[in-house]
Formats: sequence, structure tokens, C-alpha cells
Amino acid sequence: MAKAYFIACYRQIKDPEKLAAYVKLSAVAIEQAGGRILARGVAAKAYESGQLERTVVVEFESVERAVAMYGGPVYEKALAALGDGAVRDIRIVPGV
Repeated sequence: MAKAYFIACYRQIKDPEKLAAYVKLSAVAIEQAGGRILARGVAAKAYESGQLERTVVVEFESVERAVAMYGGPVYEKALAALGDGAVRDIRIVPGV
């Protein structure tokens, strides 16, 4: 089974305190789902329509594990903590 990648591209961070609360809670959800953070931080370079905002890449064993984590109760708590603190583009992409 191919691995999957949860990719979060932040368009705008409105409230750094809400983001910090989200980061703590989401780390627990990711770990419980077997995810592994591969990259996290501000982009070194952005091209075309890209933005130099925070980007996070998390590897999961499968698309199903990544989707289950996003819809799970632990991650829902993280999303509630984030609230309107950021504008993001989230994608779950199957590995090749």
C-alpha cells in the first residue's frame, strides 16, 4: 500500500497563539495516527502562486490513515483550538 502525505499550506496566520495551541494538539493526533512530520516551517522559496508562509508535510502509512486522523476526535480538538487563527489549504496526496 502506498504511503500518503498530508500537506498543509498556510495562506495567512491570523493568530499565532491559536496556532500554537493547534500545533500542540495536532501533534498528539498525528502521533496517534502513526503520522510522521517530514517538513515544517516557512518555505525557503516559493514559485508561481506559492506563498512564503508556513508549510507542513506529514507522512502516513495510507490515505485512509491520514483521512481518519483528520476526521478523528483528537484532531477535531486541534481544529477547534485553531478556529479562525489561520487560513490554510489542506491536501492529502497518495504516494507513488
